[in-house]
Amino acid sequence: MRIAIGIGAELVGRPLLPAEVAQQACDAEAAGFGSAWTVHLSRGIDALSVLAVAGSRTSTIDLGVGVVPTYPRHPHALAQAAATVQSLCGGRLTLGVGVSHRPVIEGLFGLPYTSPAAHMREYLSVLVPLLRDGTVTYRGEHFSVDGGFGVPGTSPVSVVVGGLGPLMVAAAGELADGTVTWLATPHGLASDIGPRLRAAADGAGRPAPRLVAAIPVAVCGGDDASRAAAREAAGTVFARYAGLENYQRLMARQGVEHVADVAVVGTEEDVARQLRAYADAGTTELWATPFGLGAAGAPDDGTAARTTAFLAGLAREGL
Repeated sequence: MRIAIGIGAELVGRPLLPAEVAQQACDAEAAGFGSAWTVHLSRGIDALSVLAVAGSRTSTIDLGVGVVPTYPRHPHALAQAAATVQSLCGGRLTLGVGVSHRPVIEGLFGLPYTSPAAHMREYLSVLVPLLRDGTVTYRGEHFSVDGGFGVPGTSPVSVVVGGLGPLMVAAAGELADGTVTWLATPHGLASDIGPRLRAAADGAGRPAPRLVAAIPVAVCGGDDASRAAAREAAGTVFARYAGLENYQRLMARQGVEHVADVAVVGTEEDVARQLRAYADAGTTELWATPFGLGAAGAPDDGTAARTTAFLAGLAREGL
């Protein structure tokens, strides 16, 4: 299992300048990480634009975005943008796509959040061939596309799907290169998401799929009070996800009541042990999101920096 680092700070409520996020990718490469991921939030910066800059300023680190909402972007337009970024970063891009959430798609964009699983299947049926071959002919209920584009210097782009529910995971296995999750537990990955993903890929005759798991991580003290403080901070920093229906269903299937219960916290030895559980569950890449012990939006107390340094050591040496 590869250890990846999250860049940007929108997940923890402290948005950075686009140039700062690009610099974090450079810093991650210098620290020895093999991959770095950033989020694309509909009310924040455009992730692909940032990765275009980061890709042009780095040379070895793989760069991923998880995930670009599909409803607001036509698959041809997104494929064209991703192929352009792929050219700029020399073949190191992974594009994550997802249907987002009803309050975002309907409330912010004013678009109907209809048939998300069918929508995603059709979206991938257009997007993946375009990113592989540069052309597609497809006729469906949601999309009808005949044509393509040419981007000099590009190469096929790996596509992963934000997979929380069974139908999305199945689509990821059948039509894409894998799935990326947020707040999935080792138990959920081993007993549900992983087997479903691999079965779908096998049934479609596709290669072994990627299983990218994004989780909050904080290295802290080993006493009960320190762990409790870290979990309380996680519950505050990531509170928004407790109110989203898709994550509520995910946590219910995993037998988890609170977002804080998913966070990986404790001493360096505790964190390494918990990360090994993700490897044992079949995770191919662990996308760590370090967080501090202050409230969302508050200056970091140093925990995130210490956590990042520890994770860099794991990435260099292997878990």
